[in-house]
Amino acid sequence: MPLRGLGALGSHGGFRKQEGQRQRGQGKPTWGLPRTKKRLLWMPLLSAFGCLALYLYGFRILRYLEGAIPMGICPIATTPLLTDKFTGVLRHWARSEVPTCTSWGAPIIWDSTFDPHVAKQEVRRRNLTIGLTVFAVGRYLEKYLERFLKSAEQHFMVGQRVVFYVFTDRPEAVPYMTLGQGRLLRVEPVQRESRWQDVSMARMRVLYEALGGKLGQEADYVFCLDVDQRFTGNFGPEVLADLVAQLHSWHYHWPRWLLPYERDKRSAAALSWGEGDFYYHAALFGGSVAALRKLTAHCALGQQLDRERGIEAVWHDESHLNKFFWLYKPTKLLSPEFCWDPKIGWRTDIHHPRLIWEPKEYALVRN
Repeated sequence: MPLRGLGALGSHGGFRKQEGQRQRGQGKPTWGLPRTKKRLLWMPLLSAFGCLALYLYGFRILRYLEGAIPMGICPIATTPLLTDKFTGVLRHWARSEVPTCTSWGAPIIWDSTFDPHVAKQEVRRRNLTIGLTVFAVGRYLEKYLERFLKSAEQHFMVGQRVVFYVFTDRPEAVPYMTLGQGRLLRVEPVQRESRWQDVSMARMRVLYEALGGKLGQEADYVFCLDVDQRFTGNFGPEVLADLVAQLHSWHYHWPRWLLPYERDKRSAAALSWGEGDFYYHAALFGGSVAALRKLTAHCALGQQLDRERGIEAVWHDESHLNKFFWLYKPTKLLSPEFCWDPKIGWRTDIHHPRLIWEPKEYALVRN
């Protein structure tokens, strides 16, 4: 018994001694920091690595899930009333899973919603000429222009009278093109800017002047496109209207409060949080000569005002374009099928891409 009592007492005293050592050990710094602070430091590092892994390996999954965000559809009472002067009655029922009209009554053109033959006949009946403008400055010319022009000759307004206008700082480097009957290529010299942002923004002023000159005299409707794209499907008269806007393929599923409008109130391009309808892509817009003169004048003036204030819109000319389309609603919208980025991946609502983005090699072309 006594031995057992001593043993029990010794064990209990040893336990208290060890517990005291453990408690004292918790207060000792490890690598110079207490454990609680070290845990706080590891949390942001682990979060950063997790975000990086999600970006690298889960990006396509996120884009796929984004495609499930509902966009809404046209009200049943509105769709029978919507017609287009180039395509006639639109087949809204053919694409019941996507919006085929806007709240102000403009059609949104998707594959299968129009009859291409009706549009072609209407253009011929009215004896129209369509202009296509593109800027190929610096290395953009050698990297993209030839493929752009070849694909345009193959798919853009096939069988129609077309004038291609190439604005470039190197007219002598524009590749020779064999064009079909009634199709012309004109090369217009422009000054090369020191920054790529200025090249992008200067085009609104250049287009405004061109539309008031020979381009405006030759063409009835004009489309303005970026050169780092190529046509992959028929891009016909179904796209024609007085003022045409392109839904941005990266943002067409996003809710309005997430759209990347200019938010700096000092900028002429600024939209408040309650403003905006869709987010439009500056890589493709078009319309009648008169409407485009108004659009390009608005954007050029807005950019000039921003320069005088010492600021620059977050997405440059695209921010000013979105401000214009908020103030002056487009009369026709093109779905992302008409200007699609393959990097987004597969989407159930994209049936037949007509124009796709080329790989963006900014390190090469912007230096």
